[in-house]
Amino acid sequence: MIMAITRPTGPELASCELTHIDREPIDIERAYAQHDAYLHVLRSAGAHVVELPRLSEHPDAVFVEDVVLVLPEVAVLLRPGAESRRGEVPSMAAALADYRELLTMKAPATLDGGDIIVAGKRVLVGRTTRSNPAGIAALTGLLAPFGYTVQPIDVRGVLHLKSAATAVDSETLIVYPGHVDLASSGFRLLEVHPDEPQGANVVRVGEMLLMDASAPRTIAAVAEHVDSIIPVDVGEFAKAEGAVSCKSVIFETSGR
Repeated sequence: MIMAITRPTGPELASCELTHIDREPIDIERAYAQHDAYLHVLRSAGAHVVELPRLSEHPDAVFVEDVVLVLPEVAVLLRPGAESRRGEVPSMAAALADYRELLTMKAPATLDGGDIIVAGKRVLVGRTTRSNPAGIAALTGLLAPFGYTVQPIDVRGVLHLKSAATAVDSETLIVYPGHVDLASSGFRLLEVHPDEPQGANVVRVGEMLLMDASAPRTIAAVAEHVDSIIPVDVGEFAKAEGAVSCKSVIFETSGR
């Protein structure tokens, strides 16, 4: 069974952490509607959706992807680069305890899930303001026993690696080259439309690929390579430097 762990938000979203964009008003009622629609899309793609409790004291808690990496063999509880987000980890740990062995990342390591791309046994990790060399080294050590290789990737001008590239499948990445250079990565690369950098963030749920609805030309191009695409509106969350993938943690329950 496909699981999708999510978390609701509230007015606290307006106080989110921002790094590369200016703050602008967030329409919280529209954000609620977009979140509900996102959950509906996850369910329609075949996922069993679990909503964790809202954490009103943590404005970025809706972006659950950043606090954990779930693999078929294990789950790694990460140490987010923003100190304000570290209190989100315990409730995620409790939610995953029945499904995976849990490993923990310790200080001084910092690493956000938004900086991690997993494609088969290859793990790309972005070097960003949220993920430091100690975090990349820690992840390398934690995953080595399971046969994963970790490759650091330079990222520029955006919050996370997944702001610039994500996995379409185990051999293919979709990428916005203006923020990251993956030409020598060995993956097949699909480039987003130059005017739609937000199109580089996608997430696969079973046979479905969820893509940002505000990138129609990129969606049309990717549709030549992918059979099933579901556009998702995350416009209000984009004002908080969020995107399609960061609002859920998706994994198979049979992996343990």
